[in-house]
Amino acid sequence: MKLIKSIFLTTLLIVSLNAREQVNVNFSDLQIDDFITLISKITKKNILINNKINGTVNFVSTTPVYDDELIGILVSVLESKGFTLVRNGSIYEVVRSTEAAKNNVVVVNKGKKVYGSMMVTQAIPVKGENVDVVAAKIRYLISKTAKLMTMKESNLILLTDYPKNIETIKRVIKDIDTNNSAIVKIIQIQHANVKKLQTKLVDIAKSIFNEKVTSEIVKIILDDNINGLIVVGNSENVGRVEKLISELDVESTISNGVEIYELKNSDAKTVAVSLNDIISKQTFADPLMKPNVSASEEINAIIAIGDPMIVKGIKLIIDELDKEKYQVYVKARIIEINQNSSEDIGIKYGFDAGALTASGLYSFSANFGGATTPGIIGTALASSVVGSGATQGFALGAAMDFLEANGASKSISNPSILCVNNKESSIYVGKTISVSTGTVSNTTVGAGLTSSYKREDVGLTLKIKPRVSSTDKVTLDIEAILENILDDGSNNATGQPVTSKQEVKTQAILRHGESIIIGGLVKTYDRDAVSKVPLLGDIPWIGEYLFSSTSTTEEKDNLVVILTPFVIDKSEKLSKLQQELGVLSSLQAEYNDKVFKEIQEKGFNSNKEKID
Repeated sequence: MKLIKSIFLTTLLIVSLNAREQVNVNFSDLQIDDFITLISKITKKNILINNKINGTVNFVSTTPVYDDELIGILVSVLESKGFTLVRNGSIYEVVRSTEAAKNNVVVVNKGKKVYGSMMVTQAIPVKGENVDVVAAKIRYLISKTAKLMTMKESNLILLTDYPKNIETIKRVIKDIDTNNSAIVKIIQIQHANVKKLQTKLVDIAKSIFNEKVTSEIVKIILDDNINGLIVVGNSENVGRVEKLISELDVESTISNGVEIYELKNSDAKTVAVSLNDIISKQTFADPLMKPNVSASEEINAIIAIGDPMIVKGIKLIIDELDKEKYQVYVKARIIEINQNSSEDIGIKYGFDAGALTASGLYSFSANFGGATTPGIIGTALASSVVGSGATQGFALGAAMDFLEANGASKSISNPSILCVNNKESSIYVGKTISVSTGTVSNTTVGAGLTSSYKREDVGLTLKIKPRVSSTDKVTLDIEAILENILDDGSNNATGQPVTSKQEVKTQAILRHGESIIIGGLVKTYDRDAVSKVPLLGDIPWIGEYLFSSTSTTEEKDNLVVILTPFVIDKSEKLSKLQQELGVLSSLQAEYNDKVFKEIQEKGFNSNKEKID
């Protein structure tokens, strides 16, 4: 039956003697093996079938087809069954589609167009992209039985597939390469600062180009050697950047960014340290934009180099740091009060002078009146010089002068010191002694011993650091150190001096012109006193033993420091303060005369009465 069917179909074919003949083909339910046989006869091709292929073929044609198209129809039929047709010389062989690449498929040279209906192998070059990236993008275009591999060394795709698929893939790769092709443009900068311009262009590029799209990325690279920029990207985007550069590369009308600021009130070295500390904590998008700040001690100025806008900000900081600083003029009065002598005065005048400690001095000064103060110095002077401490200041001064006038105290020193706000100042009153640091025996005959000494300061050290909180209030950090010589070395076996040291640290908040007393520095010693009968006591030998006596009394001296600060907010006020303090000194003397006279006449109870 099959043989009859084949003969019948063959008789229906109209074969032309031309090179390309048209054939009318119509059949249904034709076994694939029979279909292969039919195609072989029509095309006069030798076809080798090594595998049994089951199934039938249906083909309906309303118009004739060319005989050379029948091979394509055969390949399509075989592909549907998992097979394909390969050419081996003059013989066509039916093989499994998955193994076609192993059966000597035709290799077409790189760059040539492929034709036909049977599988071929061709190498496809990739120029503008990574070959693996491209392969991943076009893999969905190949047939299911095609073979694709990449060659990274030469950036090639090796593909075994049907010609139509290969041509489609080649067109797609060409489009990808065109879109991603990059050019390099070197642009020299004529006027603008190349570093600043690069930073600006990078920011602009991020705004106008989509960085998520590889083909849109533009790289702008700085080249200091040629004072230029290297722009890398696709030609369109590079052109846009080049246009921007031509518009921005203009000569700057701004200064070169170097400024010299002469300081009027501050030390340049200190200000430079503060500025560099601020700059070091800032973050700059471009490290080269970091300004450079240094101090010129010779002219007391700050030199700032950098971007004009940054330098302008530095100027604002300098203006604040260079403001005129508060000054505090501190009058110090260092007094040594003898306790025994003050007791004698107390007995004489009828008050408890034996308790004149630092705290007791305030209550003691109250005996010298306060009602008289405004009448003597006047309200205006009181508010300008001594402020709220007017009454206290005059009364305390009178108390100290009274003790000194009666031999109960002595003034050690009355220094004055001008302090800058938040800067420590110090006063030292004392002497320097020699202290042996060692003795070396000289081996040279007759050389004896060689002693070495060092010099030590022994006395009163007063350190003051003011901190002004307002024009009439100041906080004083006070440190007082008292060192005394207890033994000069004559009363001990070592021959070295023996010293003592007392130290007081405190903090006080005072108003302008208000005084504070620092005490607690006490010195105790023995005093030998000789009593004798006049004339008889001076007789040699006899007078010393019969008409005179020696007594030892323990003496105690209280060292007190009285501090009075005056706040100066402007330097021109210093001379005015000096003048007012001179007036104040005269008024203190006048005040003392009136108070002392009243005490001599009426005693300390007179403070209850108003002195005219």
